[in-house]
Amino acid sequence: MDIKIEEINKILLEDKTPSKYFNDLLEEGRLDKYPLSELKKLKKIEQSKVHHPEGNVWNHVMLVLDNGAHYREYANDKKVFMWALLMHDIGKISTTKLRKGRWTSYDHDRVGADECIKLMQDMGINDTDFLNRVSNLVRYHMHFLYITNKLPFGNTKEMLKKVDINDITLVFLCDRLGRGNLEKEDKLEIIAAMHEFLDKYKDLGYGKLNFIK
Repeated sequence: MDIKIEEINKILLEDKTPSKYFNDLLEEGRLDKYPLSELKKLKKIEQSKVHHPEGNVWNHVMLVLDNGAHYREYANDKKVFMWALLMHDIGKISTTKLRKGRWTSYDHDRVGADECIKLMQDMGINDTDFLNRVSNLVRYHMHFLYITNKLPFGNTKEMLKKVDINDITLVFLCDRLGRGNLEKEDKLEIIAAMHEFLDKYKDLGYGKLNFIK
């Protein structure tokens, strides 16, 4: 891999708009070879226009990363948080299918939790604790939807054992904000929902909870 992990880390942890860096890599052909070619594949993965008016998964991930750059100061582990945002929808590559005229990506959170570990290892990351923590944020990144809609896929107790509740809430937030055509009122509503979610856990000793603006 001709791009060093340190370079990616610097962008994820310091840049205000990481999407510009990754879009430049894409245009310059620097994502053509494995393992970074896995990220390039996201460009061809379509999504439901109803839930994702921004278009393909690549576009979504870029929006999520830029939101992450804005909110990373609130993360308890900024590096884990930002890598999780980069990897959060990697499972859609193998799970996205057109069913009855609608794009779906069932189980992409579970699948992505495993696939992101292999991908990051192939990129040269060998810190097992770091890999597992990123993987867990990827694994539970859909749980806001599962929990609030009382869907059977959610497992709150398991989630609370595996992730930093503050940082998974930030993942929820950036994932929700990483959509096209959001008005200011929509964004404020999403942020308010995250505050409400965090309030449920603020007195339960699940770690440092940071105020999100």
